[in-house]
Amino acid sequence: MTATAPDPGIDPGPNPAFDYRPPDAPLDIVHADDQIVIVNKPAGLLSVPGKGDHLSDCLLARLKGAFPTTLLVHRLDMDTSGVMVFALTPHAQRHLGLQFEKRQMKKTYVARVWGEVAEAAGEIDLPIGVDWPNRPRQHVDPENGRPAQTDWRRVRVEEGTTRMRLYPKTGRSHQLRVHMLEIGHPILGDPFYATGAARDYPRLMLHAESLKLRHPDGGKGLLFQAKTPF
Repeated sequence: MTATAPDPGIDPGPNPAFDYRPPDAPLDIVHADDQIVIVNKPAGLLSVPGKGDHLSDCLLARLKGAFPTTLLVHRLDMDTSGVMVFALTPHAQRHLGLQFEKRQMKKTYVARVWGEVAEAAGEIDLPIGVDWPNRPRQHVDPENGRPAQTDWRRVRVEEGTTRMRLYPKTGRSHQLRVHMLEIGHPILGDPFYATGAARDYPRLMLHAESLKLRHPDGGKGLLFQAKTPF
């Protein structure tokens, strides 16, 4: 089995006309052993190559330069930064892939959203599907969408915006971005879903802060974190 579990922010593919300028930054390795490598992905870098030579630079390719046996397990949206796990053996890829499939991995994201969120915490349970006329956009689709659940907690209000922690229970495309939009608080800097002043930020304010998993060799529970850069 090739494990390529989605994450709730992944782009199905960038616009062909998009001017791709990935950041020229060294690999930020959080952890590495003989089975897995954990890396802090920068915003603006594809997880995997896109179609065409101009989209070949990606985190997977960069990691293969340092760890030749690197195998994909999951993906993060190009505009999202944060913790990702890659396998270094087929066994590790299968093991981690099953953890994603069974929703055993626990992921925490930090986001800054537009507006002041009144409640301290909540849960969003809204199905998500492809907005076909506007691909790669997604939208809430009660009839044809796939189930999607996100728990959230307000951290603090910051000058008309709110810092939040998001806990996805499922991994639909653009899940966190669509869910935040649907409750009236789009993620700042989102090129797909934010409009007006909410879009006028240097990057998508979404970061995969932590990832909890079981190590493929022995099953020990591990927690990996990467500091939020905004």
